[in-house]
Amino acid sequence: MNSNPEGKTQPACIEVRGARVHNLKGIDVDVPLHTITAIAGVSGSGKSSLALGVLYSEGSRRYLEALSTYTRRRMTQAEKAQVDDVRYVPAALALHQRPGVPGVRSTFGTSTELLNSLRLLFSRLAHHRCPNGHYVEPSLQVAAMKEITCPVCGTKFYGPGAEDLAFNSGGACKTCGGTGLVRTVDESTLVPDESLTIDEGAVLPWQTLMWSLMKDIAREMGVRTDVPFKDLSQKERDIVFHGPAVKRHMIYQNQTTGASGEMDFTYFNAKYTVENALSRVKDEKGMKRVERFLKTGVCPDCHGTRLSEAARAPRLRGISLDQACTMTLSQLVEWVNGVPASLPDFMRPMAESICASFQSVAKRLVDLGLGYIALDRAASTLSTGERQRMQLARAVRNRTTGVLYVLDEPSIGLHPANIDGLAGVMDDLVDDGNSVVLVDHDTRILARADWLIEMGPKAGAEGGRVLATGTIADMERNPASVIGPYLSGKTAVRVRNPIAKAHLFDIGRIHLATGPVHTVKPLAVAFPKGRLSVVTGVSGSG
Repeated sequence: MNSNPEGKTQPACIEVRGARVHNLKGIDVDVPLHTITAIAGVSGSGKSSLALGVLYSEGSRRYLEALSTYTRRRMTQAEKAQVDDVRYVPAALALHQRPGVPGVRSTFGTSTELLNSLRLLFSRLAHHRCPNGHYVEPSLQVAAMKEITCPVCGTKFYGPGAEDLAFNSGGACKTCGGTGLVRTVDESTLVPDESLTIDEGAVLPWQTLMWSLMKDIAREMGVRTDVPFKDLSQKERDIVFHGPAVKRHMIYQNQTTGASGEMDFTYFNAKYTVENALSRVKDEKGMKRVERFLKTGVCPDCHGTRLSEAARAPRLRGISLDQACTMTLSQLVEWVNGVPASLPDFMRPMAESICASFQSVAKRLVDLGLGYIALDRAASTLSTGERQRMQLARAVRNRTTGVLYVLDEPSIGLHPANIDGLAGVMDDLVDDGNSVVLVDHDTRILARADWLIEMGPKAGAEGGRVLATGTIADMERNPASVIGPYLSGKTAVRVRNPIAKAHLFDIGRIHLATGPVHTVKPLAVAFPKGRLSVVTGVSGSG
């Protein structure tokens, strides 16, 4: 127990007694509060069972139990952990090893909320365009929600609010709906087998999405339906793919009942057949019937920026919002630094306030090695390590206190050069009055902990026991510790001897050439066959 300024004793640690989650063997262990505690051990030794299955599970469950029944019904709750007793556990948050993959509307900018500050910058501080195309100097009118008067033509108009510049709201491109992508018909899928005739089902959409009567109308329009599709003239192919929606009076016979009748039918060419079916899709089953004929491409109107033409109009320091979003975070930090000085004196207090909000969030992300990512990067293309570090930065930004943060292998994807940034985040969490428990294998991260719990001795049924606990110095001296010699540097890992350089390519080579992909520039490399090759570099190097 610790004493507070009023002389009252406070718990010094979380007391876990009789934990039996997964392979844990009824262990008793104390986890210090307001410190960084690392849990080490071989894979499968019970590290995550203790950290997530006991500490996080009980911390989150007990917090949720304090809420009303009505609220709890709408939240996912963890089951009670198999443990005799857990005392003094704070409300807990877990930053999982593999965060969920974001949706199509999520970007690095929206996930980190940096885009909120950037949109506010462009709304409040930019040169805005009047309806007649003239740009007006920045003013306080936008923040006051008052009309702006164009000095050139005298037109009065309102500047856009932050929501009017959001691609998930009023600023979305009308063509793509703010996704930056459009689905169009892939004509190469409409006739997959040109050796078939139209009568034999060569035009696949007419077989699966439309009445087969389209074959008869095509025949009426001069298309030969009894010859292989590959033998059709260019004019006939144009009618099939792009023919006009003409009406034809046809006698139709039902193939099942044999009943017949006269009706007027409108010709749906193969491409429009798919477009019409797509417009009528109402569920996943319907989409599956159509998506085989579609391809995804960059929106022709917004060019992938997701923003409408009006949302791309404001100019700040000579560029638009979509152009700012293409910068890497490190470049954008420098650009934002120059915003206040680019404005009139009366605008600078507001500019400095908004810029400070942006920079406080950006700094932690840069410290965590994410400065190479542009704000418009789709969040679904980020690695698990990058998404986890985004979670970490958000946790620090929230400035909570009295919370237990459980980090599951936070060093995943981190280069040694970025370890200091991660350690700084954990230190900030503890400085704010929180407790940090992390599971990791990296000795550089483990060495930063105030307290270490080692699980083992082996994996599965032969694990689940506490081998040793103590400070890093204690573990280095403890003969029962397996990780101790690795922390002290007395033991080095050497699993196998590498192949001599002269014999690397004796078995052969795998040649790889690529164009630009995210941060990767066009390159060509060769990997030796039958060898263990490693690709390394700082986070974001590609």
